[in-house]
Amino acid sequence: MAIFGFIGTGNMGGALARAMRKNVDGQHILLANRTPEKAKALAAELDCTAATNAVTAAKADYIFLGVKPQMMAGLLEELSPVLKERQSRFILVTMAAGLTMERIREMAGGDYPVIRIMPNTPASIGEGMILYTSCDCVKKEEIDLFCSAMGGAGRLSPLPEHLIDAGSAVSGCGPAFVDLFIEALADGGVACGLPRGAALEYAAQMVAGSARLILESGKHPGVLKDAVCSPGGTTIQGVRALEEGGFRGTVMNAVIAAYEKNFDLK
Repeated sequence: MAIFGFIGTGNMGGALARAMRKNVDGQHILLANRTPEKAKALAAELDCTAATNAVTAAKADYIFLGVKPQMMAGLLEELSPVLKERQSRFILVTMAAGLTMERIREMAGGDYPVIRIMPNTPASIGEGMILYTSCDCVKKEEIDLFCSAMGGAGRLSPLPEHLIDAGSAVSGCGPAFVDLFIEALADGGVACGLPRGAALEYAAQMVAGSARLILESGKHPGVLKDAVCSPGGTTIQGVRALEEGGFRGTVMNAVIAAYEKNFDLK
């Protein structure tokens, strides 16, 4: 079985490690972090092995680079001598927004195999959306093993690299947008007299159920929206208020703003 190493166990790296642990034995997972105590705590939680960056880079077959884009150059400069000394094949797995696979190879100092992923935080509970692509030198069986190991994260979808940033603006940044929406729905419920805990539960479950209905029914969200909006009813009046507030345009602008920010990270 391959060894999977995570360098960076913050929100995203930790979420992916938790997801992988569902399908991969802990003895095949290495965890490293610039704050060693953080890696040790997660390793204890998941029954994995805490290690240093160098050890992870030297031993892992799949090396997950879970650091922010602006920190990637420094990390790969640190790891470059270790990677050059390796005799066995390895794959770099990058999740850094805005950085192409070619840029990762340049930073790492070699034409190494790279898988680029754009995950999201719901992966930690098996409800994630992971977009992925790879350079031509990554073998099909290596992609298959990667997808199998990450299967506990949720849905995985291959996507050409030129669309990865656009996809990430929807599924990667989207959880923050949805969290804001759920919080606003709950606040509205509180304004109408609901206890806050109940309002939050109702809003969160409603969003989860609505999303599942779209995925499982295959129906367009506009069709499902129309089914709730009875003529002269309460829901259509709420929809009217959202439209007057520019709801759709605002959401579209949020996605576009997140997408355009990628160009500042390159």
